Amino acid sequence: MDSQATLAPATGSIGGAFDLVIAGGPVVWLLIAMSIVALTVILYKFAQFTMTGIWRTGHIEKAVKLFRDGNRREALAAVQGAKDPASITVATAIRGALRSDVSDAAVREEVERVATAEINGLKSHVGLLEIIGSLSPLLGLLGTVLGMIQAFRAMEAAGRNVDPAILSGGIWAALLTTAAGLIVAIPVVAIASWFERTILQVARRTEDAVTRIFTPDLTRRTESPADEIRAASL
Repeated sequence: MDSQATLAPATGSIGGAFDLVIAGGPVVWLLIAMSIVALTVILYKFAQFTMTGIWRTGHIEKAVKLFRDGNRREALAAVQGAKDPASITVATAIRGALRSDVSDAAVREEVERVATAEINGLKSHVGLLEIIGSLSPLLGLLGTVLGMIQAFRAMEAAGRNVDPAILSGGIWAALLTTAAGLIVAIPVVAIASWFERTILQVARRTEDAVTRIFTPDLTRRTESPADEIRAASL
C-alpha cells in the first residue's frame, strides 16, 4: 500500500510534465531540442576551459619575470607544454626572441597570429549559445501567438454557446510556450555572458604578458636616483 502511494505522485508528476510538453505543441519540442544543444555546448566549453587551464596564471608571471631577468631558456621552459592561450603566445614570443635569423617585426606578426587563433578557439560555439538565448523567447512568443489564435478560433466556432473553459484552456496552453522559451533563454544568456567575460580576461592577460615580453621593465632602476635626475635634465 505504502509503495503504491509513493509511486503514484511520481508517476503523476512525470505524466503531468509530459502533458505540458504535448500541450505546448511543436514549439516546445523545438525549445527542448535547443536546450539540449545548449547544454552540450556548455559542458563542452567548461571541459575546454578546464583542460586548457585558463585560470592558472602563476607560470606565465614566472616566465615573464625570468625573461626580463635575462633567463630566456628558463622562461621558455616555464610555459613549455601549457595549453592556455597566454602560455602558447608567450612561448611563441620567447622562441622568436631566441632566434637571431628572424626580425622583430616578423616575430610580432606571428605572435599576433597565434594569439588571435588561440582566442578564437576559446570563442568557438559561444556564438551558438547567444543565438539560442536570443531565439528562445521569440519562439516562445510565437507559440503563444499561435495558441491564442487557435483559442479564439475555437471560441468563434462555438458561436453563442461559448464555454469559458475553451478560452481559458487555450490561453494557458499558449502561455506555456512563452514560459518554456524564457526557461531556456535565461540560463543560456547568463552562461554565454560569463563565457564572454572569461575569454575577454584571457585575451587581456595574453596581451599584457606579450607586451611585457617585447618591452623593457621601466619600473626597475638601472642607476642611482641622482644619475636619473641628471640624465633627465640633459
